[in-house]
Amino acid sequence: MGINSSSSRNFNRLENILIIGNGGRENSLAWAIQKNELVKKVYLIPGNAGSERINKCERIKIDISNENELVEKLDFLKIDLVVIGPEIPLANGLADFLRKNDFKVFGPDKDGAKLEFSKSWAKEFMQDANIPTAKFWKVNSVEEAKKIINSSSIPLVVKADGLASGKGVFIPSSKDECSKAAESIFNGRFGESGNVVVLEEKIQGPEVSVFALCDGERYILLPTAQDHKRLNEKDQGPNTGGMGAYSPAPLLTEDYLDRIINEIIEPTINELNKRDIDYRGVIYFGLMITKSGPKVIEYNCRFGDPECQTIMPLMDQNFVFLLEKCSMGNLSGDEKINTPDKVSGCVIATSKGYPYEYKTGYEIKLGKIDLEDCQIFDSGTSLNKNGKLLTDGGRVLSIVCQDKDFDIAFERAYKNLREIHFDGIYFRNDIGYLVRKKFSSGD
Repeated sequence: MGINSSSSRNFNRLENILIIGNGGRENSLAWAIQKNELVKKVYLIPGNAGSERINKCERIKIDISNENELVEKLDFLKIDLVVIGPEIPLANGLADFLRKNDFKVFGPDKDGAKLEFSKSWAKEFMQDANIPTAKFWKVNSVEEAKKIINSSSIPLVVKADGLASGKGVFIPSSKDECSKAAESIFNGRFGESGNVVVLEEKIQGPEVSVFALCDGERYILLPTAQDHKRLNEKDQGPNTGGMGAYSPAPLLTEDYLDRIINEIIEPTINELNKRDIDYRGVIYFGLMITKSGPKVIEYNCRFGDPECQTIMPLMDQNFVFLLEKCSMGNLSGDEKINTPDKVSGCVIATSKGYPYEYKTGYEIKLGKIDLEDCQIFDSGTSLNKNGKLLTDGGRVLSIVCQDKDFDIAFERAYKNLREIHFDGIYFRNDIGYLVRKKFSSGD
């Protein structure tokens, strides 16, 4: 399948970039990529209402599952690099297909994407590579799950094995809640993603996010980040895809990051190589800093959201070169990311009812927004026939600001948030509380 036309492509050119995805992550990637003066056009499939507000950007309507049409369109547009944002197309093998048709692709093949789309596979992978992680059990039925839950001295974490948009993890406070969570997953709450359930021992400590751009053998680290997954303030309520984030994470000192590199990052890449998986993309390491050291909670095979929106404004114009080098397997290992002497904070504005049922189609009104070192990345938006901006998702907007310290960065982000209005808007007021002096001083 597909049309092989590699002879007509200029592999030394980097003018036309394609980003696949429709969220805030993809818009922030487009925003960072367009900074490079060599880039003439950034296309997004499908993008969202905010995509074309970004310099050089254009949305394309095409069904990416129609492989012949996709290749024809990419050839017509003379695409020089494809960046795949979300996990589902990666899990479905889109990167494999495009590489077979001689496109440069940033994003792992289907085998590498197993790090995210099968939690049990990832846990067994870590076990084989002696990578520190929580003790786990892979179960195939409610009965099997309840037997392990009841024999445990403490409540266990319950996870759907497959992809669940960040909502398939339950951290119950009792064994009864554990059993109910397992039952809901096996009863089809997440469809086929819940055919297998992973039970894990509950470990304690702050969570951090580390991102490695990988070319199959070598890697380069992006600035670290911490995100807030719980819906409500003081980290209460259900897990979400992420309510806000900040970068870098002060918790990770240079010495501690070296430990993470030695105990987790390099063993992960070595194990991928051992399994003949040529991983060309970003590996997200979701880590917990426990008393006994760093442990992997989860891998993602793509940039985290909202961490990506938080980190991208810290990238310089050479960022797109790193993505291209990864796609071609030719990182030198000596590359440096020149980040400004600033920190970055992001707050997510959501629809009322997220992460459960919510209504969309409400008009979004933007007041006086400060765009000096601040960005508004649309996450779930659309335009009506009159060109009005509407809500079109659970997470609607990512409000991001950079400044010399976290207090000022978040103060500016929240000031912008107060200029944004739509029916049912919800956001946490305490994003970044661990690094904001206002909170640490008890105010």
